[in-house]
Amino acid sequence: MTYSIVARDPETGELGVAVQSLYFQVGPVVPWAAAGVGAVATQSLVNVALGPLGLELMRGGLAAPQALAAVLAGDCEPEARQCAMVDASGRAAAHTGDRCIPAAGHRTGDGYSCQANLMERPTVWDAMAQAYEGAAGRPFAERLLAALRAAEGEGGDIRGRQSAALLLVTGRPTGRSWEDRLMDLRVDDHDQPVEELARLARLGQPSTALQEAGPVRPSGVDEEARRHTLEALRLAPEEAQIRLYAGLMHARAGEWTAALPLLRGAVEEEPRWPEALRRMAAVDRLPADLVAEIERKLV
Repeated sequence: MTYSIVARDPETGELGVAVQSLYFQVGPVVPWAAAGVGAVATQSLVNVALGPLGLELMRGGLAAPQALAAVLAGDCEPEARQCAMVDASGRAAAHTGDRCIPAAGHRTGDGYSCQANLMERPTVWDAMAQAYEGAAGRPFAERLLAALRAAEGEGGDIRGRQSAALLLVTGRPTGRSWEDRLMDLRVDDHDQPVEELARLARLGQPSTALQEAGPVRPSGVDEEARRHTLEALRLAPEEAQIRLYAGLMHARAGEWTAALPLLRGAVEEEPRWPEALRRMAAVDRLPADLVAEIERKLV
């Protein structure tokens, strides 16, 4: 009793699944994805095994339509299932069993599939597809979220809403699955799960930027790190941690006019930041002289 989208970004090769349901913790159940392999959404009287099994078959070389046919052939109740897959080449396939609770259906397109069951109206999956296609050129996560918002705009799940999830992986596997997972966001219980998921996805972008920036180094200012940090600040200026790291970057460059308002605001929100900075300096994660100067200027 769920709506979802599986897709491959044609620009980056990234693979993703976004889903919403009146179901507690939909994230561990419906969305499955593996870098360089494919993505699966398994729902409607859900057989969770179709997710990992579908990925394994695509990893073994089957295209999404063949992998989907294979997992359904081995299912004891395929007429009650809804399942969709997209592979690393962008081939998509979907199945809506004739015993899925109406309104139920799916629409596949170039590199994606939208599917839904127990919807208020039978317009949901087409609206999702149109929204996804209409968001071309935007970041991949935003396109997937546009599809979820379109489903809500058509009434969504006839029972209401509870949880949502967004899973994104890279197009090329690194051999380190934790690095291949770009986003793994879950809203387990919320009155507006799609909007909460969108908020988390927005925060995920500056978090990634900060990770790419790395630490404030003892010697000199890394211009690439500065760029990533300031991009994080642009995306989420309300986050105290991001303001603090941007302030540190400005301070390391001697740009105190820009640094102090950011640092002061972060410390006002969380007064324990100065002690945290001292502890970082004690193990050479921050320059000790920089931390001392910050404390003098914040007095």
